[in-house]
Amino acid sequence: MTIVTPGVVPASVLLKTGRPDWLSRWGAFAAGFRFGDLPAEAADRTVLVLLDCIGAMAAGMQEAETRALARRLASGSEGADPAIGAGLALPGPHAAFVNGTAGTMLELDEGNQYARGHPGIHVVPAALVAARQRRSGGADLLAAIALGYEIGSRIGIASKLRVTMHPHGTWGSVGAALSVAVLHGADEGDIVETINIASSFGLSTSRRTMLEGATVRNSYAGLSNQLGMMAWDLAACGFTGEADGIATVYDTVIADHFQPAQMDEALGERWEIARNYFKRHAACRYTHGALDALADIVRQAGGRIAPAEVERIEVDTYVWAAQLDGQEPHNMLAAKFSLPFALATTLVHGAASVDAFREEARANEDARALARRVAVREDPELTARLPGLRPARVRVTLKDGRTLKAEVLTNRGDTEDPYSADEVREKFRELAGPVWGDAHAARIARLVSDLPGAASVDDLIAALCAPPLERKTS
Repeated sequence: MTIVTPGVVPASVLLKTGRPDWLSRWGAFAAGFRFGDLPAEAADRTVLVLLDCIGAMAAGMQEAETRALARRLASGSEGADPAIGAGLALPGPHAAFVNGTAGTMLELDEGNQYARGHPGIHVVPAALVAARQRRSGGADLLAAIALGYEIGSRIGIASKLRVTMHPHGTWGSVGAALSVAVLHGADEGDIVETINIASSFGLSTSRRTMLEGATVRNSYAGLSNQLGMMAWDLAACGFTGEADGIATVYDTVIADHFQPAQMDEALGERWEIARNYFKRHAACRYTHGALDALADIVRQAGGRIAPAEVERIEVDTYVWAAQLDGQEPHNMLAAKFSLPFALATTLVHGAASVDAFREEARANEDARALARRVAVREDPELTARLPGLRPARVRVTLKDGRTLKAEVLTNRGDTEDPYSADEVREKFRELAGPVWGDAHAARIARLVSDLPGAASVDDLIAALCAPPLERKTS
């Protein structure tokens, strides 16, 4: 039969497409993989990614919405998996959902610039649940996280999402599904089927949510973890996916330009988790280059610039950062995705900290007035340097006539300018200490550090079940 409508392919042609070679290779690779197979750099980074995600989840769980969500999901249900930082035990899928949601609340979760997204928070919550269910060893948990991180990242690298889509909640479901399947001892065939099932579970995410401050956006990573768990349940019960679901979804549905060769190029040799970035600014990563440049300008000025001294700020940067030009954010999330406000509140508060984006800070008249004096432009030459670099040029004109300038090529914390392991651990202490107290936060850090040799994850899970400080004293 001949079909003339563009884009419609007859079944007689579609059904000739079988399992791609890269997927077969992934199935065999993941089924036989062990933590000891990781190069030292990737192994060390996996431990840090887990620690960083725990800190982001615990701190994000203290937000009013996530506290309410955890309580709602716990009501009338019984479970053994912690809502991290809430002191509540939930059924596994609920725990994976609320923890993934909490981990994105403060814009402090790690990411991967080449994948153009945040693989860790899409994998860690589901992996923790599966590891607890299976009474897995620490090395098994870490291996599953590294594998899930890898396949999710490679889908992001191999394809280009629609520009109107948010990367959260898309290929992360495949990463979560693979982690869960591996922890449940899936064989090569089950792993392939799980990946194909999970390929259909990408959400219809909207990039506009982050620009408007629509906090439903924070649930996307949570849903990816929950759906990843469901993909494994379906595969374990005999459900099937397309023979090449990844190519269909990421070349024709929510993305295009899929390059299958990227999926297994240097598989087992190049690890995306070793090319990740960590964040210290509590704002969208697209703002970080300009924030780093502003820090340089403040140093040039002797350590402080009062907002009232500033006539205007001009920023030239790459396309995705330039899109964040809104000057009047109406809530905390929108403020984190406003480059003008991020710069302004940093000058007011001295850092782009968590508190610098809360309601009191957002309502600060000095910050609001200064944000209206910030102009943001895209420079096509800077856009052309993506994804390896994230450049920004910032010029601050003071009311006394002086002009201060700075330029950065990449964000602090990226692969090209990484934070040290000690700096990542210090970030964890800053986030987790206020939740549980310094002593308990230090205990969790030790348990994570000791995971490669731990016979069980039980002690870590028990530590993550601890209630936050205010509940201990209430």
